Amino acid sequence: MSDRETQITHFLKTHAWDTAAQAAVPGDASARRYRRLTHSDGRKAVLMDAPDSEGGPSDYARAAKLSDGKMVAFTAIAQQLSMRGFSAPKIYGADLEAGLLLLEDLGDDLYAPVIAQNPAMEKQLYEAAIDCLAALYRSSFPSKMESFGQSWTVHDYDEEALLTETDLLLEWYAPHKGFKIDGDKMRSAWREAFTHLDGQPSGLTLRDFHAENIFWLPERQSVFRVGLIDFQDAVMGHPAYDLVSLLEDARRLVSPDMIDGLISRFCEKAVIKNEDKFRSAYAVLGAQRNAKILGIFVRLAKRDGKEKYLDLLPHVETLFQANLTHPALSSIAAIFDGAPKNEK
Repeated sequence: MSDRETQITHFLKTHAWDTAAQAAVPGDASARRYRRLTHSDGRKAVLMDAPDSEGGPSDYARAAKLSDGKMVAFTAIAQQLSMRGFSAPKIYGADLEAGLLLLEDLGDDLYAPVIAQNPAMEKQLYEAAIDCLAALYRSSFPSKMESFGQSWTVHDYDEEALLTETDLLLEWYAPHKGFKIDGDKMRSAWREAFTHLDGQPSGLTLRDFHAENIFWLPERQSVFRVGLIDFQDAVMGHPAYDLVSLLEDARRLVSPDMIDGLISRFCEKAVIKNEDKFRSAYAVLGAQRNAKILGIFVRLAKRDGKEKYLDLLPHVETLFQANLTHPALSSIAAIFDGAPKNEK
């Protein structure tokens, strides 16, 4: 038995889950690993195995305001969400130093497979997700949170973080596609676009709110039918960001005929006063997020050997190109239109 397995066994024994059957649960692009635990009496839980990264946060994580695997970020935000009635996993046990959590099992009904099995449910599920996001935005959250004897600060999703993320497009995607782009000129164009984000109060932004990160919990009521995970990198940001994450999903095509109505529904439920200004911000953050994702997917393929992510590029490229048709992004669109491209 490895040292890590010994540590896990001790943790589970401390919380009386060491005799439960264990089964691996598929993870995401991160280094976190999950196991489903099932007791003989039917009780279930999920073990999150996420040891802290060594050496502290990277320069990128620091600038992009990422938690960089700090487990207190997850537990603090989960507890704050649960206190307000949102369906984040309840925490049954925690060893933050070891990077081990025992969590409520929200089941298997992620939005993506539920909709794939029953496409007629798409509108109902997305309306529930919109209502959940609006309720989150209407809720107040502290920037400094305490959890299991540690503290976590939720940072602002500021210009530095936004630009750090768009730089991934310059660093990874542009060379992959053969584009030659002036970095200073591109950053200046992004700064111009980000002026459209002014004027809307910030709210808790979960940052990765999409169909493979939210669960359908039909036995619950109202907005609590939406189960929330993967929120450890939450920031205080513009309310359009999570809406973009949901509707411009990098992994699935949301029915185009629903999108306009869903944006209006969010504005109504979240009490957004100026919908036209909000839609400009939505376009800018759509471009920002899709630029980041294009860079991340190429990085996952080239640096980490996860070639499957290249298959997702055409869909995200289509989303990004649509973003750039908005007048708020005309300077960025002009840079791409005029960018020389190396022949491969």
